[in-house]
Amino acid sequence: MAEDLRVELGDWAALGARAAAVRHAVFVEEQQVPAAMELDEFDPLSLHALALGRAGAVLGTGRLLPDGHIGRMAVLRQARGSGVGSALLRALMQAARRRGDRELMLSAQTHAIGFYERFGFVAEGEQYDDAGIPHRAMRLVLQGFS
Repeated sequence: MAEDLRVELGDWAALGARAAAVRHAVFVEEQQVPAAMELDEFDPLSLHALALGRAGAVLGTGRLLPDGHIGRMAVLRQARGSGVGSALLRALMQAARRRGDRELMLSAQTHAIGFYERFGFVAEGEQYDDAGIPHRAMRLVLQGFS
């Protein structure tokens, strides 16, 4: 699937409706996160990424906040394990480098820590609960700005 994959970057006005649909499916329906917690005041301020497959089907999403946090990484169940999450994370990391961010932070669900470690993120601090799901803070110092 990776060869058919492209990532589109944009603001909430351009990508929000499609990103919100993926986030609702993954976080609200699948993981039982309360719908009121899922969309927030950071969406209009963030750079959003959509992973698109064949015929423009949306497979996943993520966002980069102004302070260097990556969040709301979500891949539809049927697209997991096909490179969608990696493509999204790479695109957001490149965008952060382009704008001059020195480091990236994220809040990883504990089952996804290994995924982020493959990209150089390091877990910090103790495990904590967010919306009933165990998380750890992770950080990456960016090298080689482009």
